Amino acid sequence: MQAVRQCSVCASGAAGGLLRNQTDFSGAACIRFISISESGQISSSKSGVQKLEDKTNAAHISVTTTSGVSGLNTISVTKQVENLSHESLIRRAASVATDGSSTFLLQTTIALTDALKDYSKAVHTRVAFQRRYLATLRKLTSAEEDSLLEVINMQRAEATDRLDDCKRFESAWINAVNLCKVAAEAAHSSGAELASITVRTNVQVAQSQVEEARTLSADADKKLAETKVEEIQRMAEYAASRWDSEEHEVHEAYLRED
Repeated sequence: MQAVRQCSVCASGAAGGLLRNQTDFSGAACIRFISISESGQISSSKSGVQKLEDKTNAAHISVTTTSGVSGLNTISVTKQVENLSHESLIRRAASVATDGSSTFLLQTTIALTDALKDYSKAVHTRVAFQRRYLATLRKLTSAEEDSLLEVINMQRAEATDRLDDCKRFESAWINAVNLCKVAAEAAHSSGAELASITVRTNVQVAQSQVEEARTLSADADKKLAETKVEEIQRMAEYAASRWDSEEHEVHEAYLRED
């Protein structure tokens, strides 16, 4: 057996004699379903109400979550707008300029130091052959002397080519240093202080490496100059000895004729 408990609106309608005239639809809109158990006790079914509350809570959570996400999106967009300001773009461009100038400086430094080292090696090789020639002067045959002189001339040409490379790469290196200095100043004035410090440090390191390579080439040039002085002295002695020998031979021939 089932029964229904009407709400206050329906009850007042029944008291006025209007319940009979109302449709089942209007009554269904106001009633709460009640079931009578087999023991005769009445238990209220709260499933409908519970579902309604769950939907309400879910809707509230959904709205809150959506609102939170919207807030995060707003912050993200605001941050992106700040990052695209003129000052920020200038700082980024200045950093790119320092990166490019540092790369240019690195490549020219490597090229110049390698050229200076190659020049030093060529000069040392030439000096070694020249000293060998001077040490064996008047001890070699004409063919051996010509062969040694040919090697010396080849080493002289090699050293000259390496010196031309040094001059060419040094010009590019100087331009790279000047470019780095300008980029560092631009980065400093635009607020990219870290980029400015980095490129200035790179310039100092590059200058130190080039100076070390220049020291090696200067030592080679010094030894070459010493060898040239020694060569002049030895050739003068050799010419004088030959002159004395030829004069002595002429004198002996003259005496034989007498």
